[in-house]
Parts: sequence; C-alpha cells; structure tokens
Amino acid sequence: MADLTGELIDGRYQLEKLIAAGGMASIYAAMDTRLDRRVAVKIMHPHLANDEEFVNRFIKEAKATAALNHPNVVAIQDQGWNEGGSPAVFIVMEFIDGNTLRDYLFERRTLSLDEVLRYLIPVVGALAEAHDKGIIHRDIKPENILISKDGRVKIADFGLARGAQLGSTQTVESSVVLGSVSYLSPEQVQRGISDARSDIYALGIVLFELLTGRKPYEGETPIQIAYMHVNEKVPSARIFKPDIPENIDLVIAKATSVNPDQRYKDARELLNVLRSIQEELDPQKKQLSLDLDLPIPQSKPQKKSKAPRGEIRIGTQVIERVKSLTQPIKTNQEDNQISQTAEIRRRVSKRVKRNRVIALFLVLALGTGGWYQFLGPGSQIAIPSLVGLSVADAKTQITSLGLLTDVSSQDFSEDVDKGLVITSIPGGGGHLPKNGTVHLVLSKGKERISVPSISGMTQDAATTSLINAGLKVGNISQAFDMKIPLGMVINGNPTASSLVRRNSIVDLVISKGVEQIQLTSYVGKSSDQATNELTDAGFKVKNSYAYSESVPAGAVISQSPDTAATADKGSTITVVISRGTEFVFIPNLFSLTEADAKIAIESLQLKVTVKKMGSKKVKKVTGISPKVGTQVKHGTTVVITLS
Repeated sequence: MADLTGELIDGRYQLEKLIAAGGMASIYAAMDTRLDRRVAVKIMHPHLANDEEFVNRFIKEAKATAALNHPNVVAIQDQGWNEGGSPAVFIVMEFIDGNTLRDYLFERRTLSLDEVLRYLIPVVGALAEAHDKGIIHRDIKPENILISKDGRVKIADFGLARGAQLGSTQTVESSVVLGSVSYLSPEQVQRGISDARSDIYALGIVLFELLTGRKPYEGETPIQIAYMHVNEKVPSARIFKPDIPENIDLVIAKATSVNPDQRYKDARELLNVLRSIQEELDPQKKQLSLDLDLPIPQSKPQKKSKAPRGEIRIGTQVIERVKSLTQPIKTNQEDNQISQTAEIRRRVSKRVKRNRVIALFLVLALGTGGWYQFLGPGSQIAIPSLVGLSVADAKTQITSLGLLTDVSSQDFSEDVDKGLVITSIPGGGGHLPKNGTVHLVLSKGKERISVPSISGMTQDAATTSLINAGLKVGNISQAFDMKIPLGMVINGNPTASSLVRRNSIVDLVISKGVEQIQLTSYVGKSSDQATNELTDAGFKVKNSYAYSESVPAGAVISQSPDTAATADKGSTITVVISRGTEFVFIPNLFSLTEADAKIAIESLQLKVTVKKMGSKKVKKVTGISPKVGTQVKHGTTVVITLS
C-alpha cells in the first residue's frame, strides 16, 4: 500500500506519519483538524476495499470496540469512507503515545511476576468486560497490548472480534490465516471455532512468554507450531525459569489446557484468580489496579421551588401580575390614551429593531469577510506535510508556495531516515502569511547508545555510569569469577560497546569472588585419576616425582594443598607421583659383551664405567664392581672389566 502521509482524510484527519502496517490495514498518527487533537487512523489496504467480507469485518471491528466502555480498551472515535482524495475505508481511534508489550519484552527479555501482573491484569479486566457482553477478541498477543508513556495499559485490534450481537466475522480458513499461530487455541486450529475460553488460552501463552522470555513451542513453519498446540501439552514454565511460583505455573497450565472445558470459563474468572495472587504478593498493600473504571457520580436532581399558592410561575407573568396589583386605578380616557401611545411605540420599535438587526448583520459579515481575506486564514498559505522529504524537496515545495524555509533543529527518529524531515513548524495543515518561514526539523537517524564498560566497577559506580549514558539498570545476578573481586561488576548484558536504544535495560552480573572447592585426597591413588578429577573440578595440576619405598610407581605420594583445606577454583594443586623404590640390585653380567652389559646396567638407571684388559679381539665381562647382588641407589656407577 502506498504511503498516505500528508493526506487529509474525510476533510478532517491530517495523516502525519505511518506508525504500523499489517496484512489488512495500515495505521497512521494523525491530527483531527476539527477538534485539534492527536488520533490514530486505521486505513484498510485498497486491494481489500473491494472485498465485501473484509470491509464488513473492518466495520465490525469498529462496532465491536465501540460497544466496550472500558478504560483499558483503545477507544473508537469515528468510522467512514474517504469521499475525496485517495479512496479509503478508515477507523479513527484514540492515539496511544507509547509502546507495545512486545517492545517491552524485546528489551527486557523477561519480566518479573510483579510487572507481569501489573500489565496483564488490566488486559484481563478489559477482556472480562468484553466477555460479559459476548464479545471475543480472538487475537490476544503482546503486539496488541499497548502501554502508554504514563503507564496506562490498553488492548487494541478487535479486528478478529466476534460476538452474538456482531455476527460471525470469519470462516474456518480465515481464522487460521488471520490469527497469530503461536497464540491460537487447539479448537481454533482444528475446527475454526472459538469462544471466551480461546481468549483464555491465548492469555495463558502470553503469561508463559512474559515470565520465561520464550514461546512454549518453536518450529520452522506455522503448521508445525499449530500441530504442537493441538497435540502437545504446554510445558511447565518452571522448567525454563525455576523461580516462577507454583501457583502461577498452575494458572498457566489450567489456562492452556488442550480441553476447553478444563480452562477458566471466561476472563472474569481468570481476573479474580490473578487479583488474589497479586494480593498474596503484597498483603500489606491494598491493591489498586490500572483497570479501575470508577463511575462518575450522577448529579442530584434540583429540588422544585415551592411557589406561593395562587401564584403563576410562567416567565415574567408573576412580575406582571404583581405590577397589576400595585398600579393606581386609571380612568377610561387615560387608559385609551396610554393604549394608543403604547401601540405606536410598539410599531416603531419593531421596525427599528428589524433595521438595526439587518445593519448589524451586514457590518459583521463585511468585518468577518475582510478579516478572513486580509488578516485571517484566507490571507495565509496552507502548509503541506513535509514528513520524510529531503531538505531539497521540502524547500522546493515550500518555495513554490511563496514561503521560506530553514533548518531549525535536528533530532533522533526511529521512523525517519537520517537527513530527512521529521516535522515542520508549523506542521502540515498549518498556515503562514506569504514570505513566512517554515522551520524544518531534520532526522539524525536512529539514536543508538554504546553500552559503557563497567567490568570491575562497584555496583553503585556501574549504575551511575549507565544512567549517565542514558540507560537503565535491570536485573542484578551474581556469579563466581576468578578475576573480578567479590562485590565488583563482572559484566553487563548487553555487553560493553553494544549499540542499544536510549533507556534500554542493562542487566548486571556481580562477582561472588573465587569459588571455593573442598579438596579430595588422592594419596595412594593413580596419578591419572588425580590429574583428571582435579582438572574437571576446575583446578590446574602440577606434577612432580619422587622415589618411595612404600608407594608403588605411578601412584600419588602426596598433594598440596592437602584435604584439610578448601582451595580457589582455578588455583594450582601440586601432586607428587611415586617413581617406585630408590634401590636396585647389581645383576650378574659375567660373560656378556660390552654392549649387552651396558644395556642391562643403564636399564636399571645405573651408570657404567668400562675397563679393558688383554689383547683379545672379542672381550667379555670378567669383573663387576660393586659385586653381583649388591643393593645400590639409582644413579650409582658400576665398573665392569672386559678381557
């Protein structure tokens, strides 16, 4: 659909910018030029406007929402067809300056139970009002829950709504296509039918997602997800987040039961349960929810004044009657003269009054026309919408109207690209006299803040650093760390140097210091076991070797630190491994050649010295020192004589 920004719809609604678009319609922020107030205008896509079914559904959305008088439902203010200009079927709604619950979930990932109840209870209250009137929303999801900047919660988009007084708005096929598959109840997927319990199922999925940060089912295609909704039980939320209270987990389980008869019968029943849980969280405080809709006290009827008996209280007749009672009695002749004079005065008075009225009307008409033409709006030039234009294009349009332009300021914008016009002063639809100046406000693009480095800071210093950067502190958790001292910040999430929106949430991880681990004794056990288990526990292992007459070769003689103490995870544990006995016996080497004798001696970790005697070409061992069978230490020198 073409962008209609700048169009004047129905001669009344000046479209300022596109704020959302879906498969059925686009939504614009607009100005109601008649009442001078901000509104949101929802315009059906032109290719659907020729489909009578879609048009009827679009109109019934307005009727469904207008039938609800609840502070947590986006109010419908008008509906119609654009007679002039671009053809359009539209709905005019209350403008909510804020974000969707999906935006909050995107930035926060998960919400605390207190926040979830604070946002969800008003939504359930609004649906309770709808269910009481037989209206079913059928498209509950975080995208359709709006949160204004002042904290008011509103439920929007009754585009799939259905009610007895509204008639059916969908077929089996369209309900599957138009609904959001992650929140569709099994009966909607299987049979295309829905009632209040289908909204309860969607609320249960939303509650699950807000608390865990994920949907219960993930799949590559919508059909896979729909299949799981029909054939699988929604998993316990405590699997993904164990600190979720058990009573909340039970609420999710009941709300998302595959069998509709096992769910809460409507939003009113679920509302009572959630309010009870909210009161349990803080029994000292009387809960004041955001969905209160206090009725305006009716003014008391005015008491009838008691008139004296016989008095006629019609206009000025009472006064005339009193006057008649107090007037002196006149003669017939005087009465006739007075009557004639009064009649003449009445005739003159009527003619004069008529002439005066005509003259006054002419003066006012001439004055008003002159003011309008020379001083009022008739003498001024209407300013078109310049949103989204380049400076050159905006200047061309304004100059052609006999006006001047300048760039007065720049500001960040999530919707308008850098260098293009965000708005103008006066805005589109305003007026200026000829040669007046239109001030342009240009976009600096999307504002992104680099998360500062807070590793190694105290919690207070990190909080100050984030606030000064335009960010907020979110959840605070703790973790062991081998480098960051106890009580200092390990890191933030998002991490340092990440680019985020202003007022984004940064979670902090605070160091619990180095984790202490109780040591186990490995004395007498194999060196391989000691090395593997200590390494798996997070230690570094340093091996040394020594002889032992009591510990077999390859087994642990000792370790340091010993088992009486705990040690820092990641620290070094020294393990002394036995080489076996330190002593060997001198073997019998007689009659061996020099080469064989050397091999036998050196294999016992002994040194060898050779003495040769005689003139034989092939000499053999004829003497050994120390003597055969003598016990000596490793490294002792053995002298062999060859002759």
